[in-house]
Amino acid sequence: MAEKYQALYRKWRPLVFEDVAGQDHVSETLRNSITNGRIAHAYLFCGTRGTGKTSTAKIFSRAVNCEHTNDGNPCNNCDTCRGIMDGSILDVYEMDAASNSGIDNIREIREEVIYTPTNSRFKVYIIDEAHMLTTEAFNALLKTLEEPPEHIIFILATTEPHKIPATILSRCQRFDFRRIGIEDIERRLSKIVKAEGISITPDALELVAELADGSMRDGLSILDQCAAFAKEELRYDDIVDIVGIADKRILFPIVDAIAEYDASAALFAADSFLKKGKETADFLEEMIFHFRALMLCKSMENPAEILEKSDEVISKYKAQADKFNLDRLIYIIQILGDYLLQAKKLSTPKVDVEILQNLLCGLKILKKN
Repeated sequence: MAEKYQALYRKWRPLVFEDVAGQDHVSETLRNSITNGRIAHAYLFCGTRGTGKTSTAKIFSRAVNCEHTNDGNPCNNCDTCRGIMDGSILDVYEMDAASNSGIDNIREIREEVIYTPTNSRFKVYIIDEAHMLTTEAFNALLKTLEEPPEHIIFILATTEPHKIPATILSRCQRFDFRRIGIEDIERRLSKIVKAEGISITPDALELVAELADGSMRDGLSILDQCAAFAKEELRYDDIVDIVGIADKRILFPIVDAIAEYDASAALFAADSFLKKGKETADFLEEMIFHFRALMLCKSMENPAEILEKSDEVISKYKAQADKFNLDRLIYIIQILGDYLLQAKKLSTPKVDVEILQNLLCGLKILKKN
């Protein structure tokens, strides 16, 4: 019987703190707390999806119970680590509050916490999507957090910390997980594609990292989808077609035509873009992001810190930004925003794009110099 395929985001779930991309500030603090024996009874992990909250919680649950920790990391080889990983040790409990949000679920936990761990040092309760708990459930949980047994650790993970009651927040050590930068995602993906034997061009890998939008899990899911399609080497065009996104490279000739007030060229390029089945609203949004990049290149010495693009792409942006003055860029962004709102209401938004191209190419009141 063939071995069941395991999705990349599950197969490559981080096993030690260093594997959690882009969260060094969290990983180092947690490792030091374990090394120094300064372990709190409650933690709150906040951040957008796919930034490593649950993965870090699982690593931490093993590290505090590991028989042979290595600089605060779990060894993942001792009986305790392996037991937690395969589920044979039940001292680490995971609960999805999105589907278990009621007071009865928390009452079950309250009844269990009084008992000492059977196979480990700490009982660890990981509550994912903690903001989904009801008010009654939070109140029940608060009673446990006020006077927790010494062998209990709670880890609450949430994408919406503002929904967590202040009484709960004040009893937790809070860690904010940042959106993962494109370079960090690309670095991690590069390691994975080598290990998996996936052939992919550098610009395609960079596009996958960009499409991940700060989420490592999303990046791995996109890579998984594209790798299943490709028979040979994955290229930039393959990613564009598989994911069904707009090819951003076509924006450069459109913007060049606008810079030269060439309405004919701008209309032709925009039409080619839309004939590929792309949504008009998506096109206008991409145009806004493109002109935003030009504006940042025009007004900042080092725009790469914000744009998170490769040096090659930044150079292209800078060269194109030189064709505009800052006033014109700001004005174009404002007009694009207005037309985006308008296009979402029209039955024929393509007409809106054609009017917009003519308008942008007719703005000769704002010359380059």
